[in-house]
Amino acid sequence: MQYLLLIYTDDALLDGLADGEFDTMMRGCLEHADALQAEGTLVGFQQLEHASTAKTLRTRGGRTQVFDGPFSETKEMLAGFNLIEADSEEAALRIAREFPWARTGSIEVRPVRDVAQVRARVGA
Repeated sequence: MQYLLLIYTDDALLDGLADGEFDTMMRGCLEHADALQAEGTLVGFQQLEHASTAKTLRTRGGRTQVFDGPFSETKEMLAGFNLIEADSEEAALRIAREFPWARTGSIEVRPVRDVAQVRARVGA
């Protein structure tokens, strides 16, 4: 089954890291990602630009508006994701624990819905 690991970071915690610590964490993260890709566990991953570069589109009452920044007001912002293959939720959580970013934010582990099943159910 596939799981999406959503990486959230808190700028205040990132800013509090010692000089060079972010680069050390990132290097370890990328090396770990390379190993997971080589074993077939990591399907794909990507970093996102800072949340301040985001635009949020919202349509209400037939009117569409575009806002600067992320949708919600929160200290932690979505920074990237990892799409993994895991046999169980427990295995997905184990893989998530191996990434360093829970120290500077959080990692949300979410099962990926089987779109083929949804298509079959709705007749699309």
